[in-house]
Amino acid sequence: MTEITESAIRNAFVQIELKKTACTIEVAPYTEVMLNAMPLDRPVTDYGTPVAKCMTNRAMEWRNIPFGSLRPTLPWTIDLLPPVATSNNAVMSMPTKHIHASLNKIKHPINVVKWTPEGRRLLTGSSSGEFTLWNGMGFNFETIMQAHDCAIRACQYSHGGDWLLSGDQEGLVKYWQPNFNNVKILQAHHEPVRDLSFSPTDAKFVTASDDGTLRVWNFNEGVEERTMTGHGWDVKSVDWHPIKGLIVSGSKDHLVKLWDPRTAQCLTTLHGHKSTISKSLFQPTRGDLLATCARDQTCRIFDLRAMKDLCILRGHEKDISSLAWHPFHSALISTGGSDGVINHYLIDEQPQAAANNTSSPVIQPTATISFAHEYAIWSMEYHPLGHILCTGSNDRITRFWTRPRPGESDGFRDRYHVGEEAAISVGTLDRRRRYRQDEEEEEQDESDALVDQNLLQPQPSGMGQIPGFVSLPPPGPALCASQLPCSMAMPGEPRLSNIDFTSLAGLFAIGNLPSPGGLPCLPLPIVTVPPPPGHLPSLIPPLPPLGFKMPRIINSPSRIPGIGRGVMSGRDGVGRTQDVVVGVGGGFDGEDQVSVRGSNARGGSGIRRRGPLPSQKDSLREAQRSGFGHRQY
Repeated sequence: MTEITESAIRNAFVQIELKKTACTIEVAPYTEVMLNAMPLDRPVTDYGTPVAKCMTNRAMEWRNIPFGSLRPTLPWTIDLLPPVATSNNAVMSMPTKHIHASLNKIKHPINVVKWTPEGRRLLTGSSSGEFTLWNGMGFNFETIMQAHDCAIRACQYSHGGDWLLSGDQEGLVKYWQPNFNNVKILQAHHEPVRDLSFSPTDAKFVTASDDGTLRVWNFNEGVEERTMTGHGWDVKSVDWHPIKGLIVSGSKDHLVKLWDPRTAQCLTTLHGHKSTISKSLFQPTRGDLLATCARDQTCRIFDLRAMKDLCILRGHEKDISSLAWHPFHSALISTGGSDGVINHYLIDEQPQAAANNTSSPVIQPTATISFAHEYAIWSMEYHPLGHILCTGSNDRITRFWTRPRPGESDGFRDRYHVGEEAAISVGTLDRRRRYRQDEEEEEQDESDALVDQNLLQPQPSGMGQIPGFVSLPPPGPALCASQLPCSMAMPGEPRLSNIDFTSLAGLFAIGNLPSPGGLPCLPLPIVTVPPPPGHLPSLIPPLPPLGFKMPRIINSPSRIPGIGRGVMSGRDGVGRTQDVVVGVGGGFDGEDQVSVRGSNARGGSGIRRRGPLPSQKDSLREAQRSGFGHRQY
């Protein structure tokens, strides 16, 4: 009987993995040189095989059968286990590699990200009130629905996974089933609901609002049971202890309070932060620690057993807007800043020496993603298995982060760690490939007949910025009369500069005007250089002589648009003098145009403004005097 060695088993696993990735190269005997040259890129993050291998290793440990450890080379990716199998090594579960960015066709800031209880999908809530579901392995779009009429501010699944609660900007809380059937709507607050959390038994839940209160609700009946007051400003965060009857809240008044939900009494107040509290969360694994982050660029870890600060997490240069505990590693915590930076901390590592004996020790980040997002990170949450971290930002993008594979060193030199320009210089970013992906997305948007929100063309200055006006083309070189093209020259026709204005006035007086075709139609010149003082540009007609007056229009032909029959003078009902100009043929469909110019109208000359309306008494008296008042009033 042939002995099955560990190397033979590893070769079999390598062949299976290469067949899964549709590799056309035949597998030779196991050599690191060949396999390092073939990247094992997958379009999805499949956690089925690692979980099955983890269960196999647990059985081998129970039978005292040794198995090899993970090595930092790419072929050992098949031995990468889920984070639950490496509880003694939190570094292996630190998500520092970017794997996908998901965004909607119509983009809005992402306020909330939540994994479904089984981890197969990701739910995002946007400022437009929409729920979007993304696949948990392929990260592709699945469905979208209009859940609220305004911005979604908070979402929370029950511990049993049977219900989902969501709060919005108008203070409404909605009950949702797993199939997103809306069951109930509560007017929980009259101000925005900033956060909510379920009790350990899912029988109650607590809401925090900008009205400065926390309210405990009966989930089944939808009835408010208690109201906790004590904060002096907006309450931004709330969390219910995973196993105890204890509630923590953070407010804009820089205070963190611990509450007893049975008596609605404040148990203690923490004064460590110096600015608005952004998030406060209990440790989900043990519940012994409390993490709070604020806009003072610090995150504090509070020990509930000793009732004192365990450590202070520093490293952010801007406000900290969100944080998330790892679901299995109690020492791993991640924070997101308002500048789009993600920091990962290990609170069990050796801290820096404190400034004095009374202050808490300071811990610097173990890993930093400096260019994770362009704007503030509003929400972040780990996958239930702990191998993926999801972040939602104000840049309208939902990003997925995971652990780097064994032997991958380029992950710390990509554009999310060093920036786009530095990544191009070191060769970890192909700009042409990125442009190609953008073009494919644009083509997909055009095929769906949607407007690309990123296509914002700069508008030229001038009339193009006013709706309804088309911007003028850029000015070209100056042209004189001799340089005009032949198509613009009109031989045999009079020029405007040669017209006698005295004879033109005579034509207006007798009503014998030439046909419109006989008038010259010279194009307007394009002049870019101003003429010298005292000289007019070329092709501009000269000014009429001094004393020239337009003649009074008498019996003007109605076939010429815009020329009226004459001017009639009279008085209105309140004694003001008015000139009424009646024209024929100037409007559409032969309508007569009438305009009234008041002699005592407000404003300067040439500006027509609406005068005050006459009183009803004067109008009635004038109508009766003119003979139109036969009706009895």
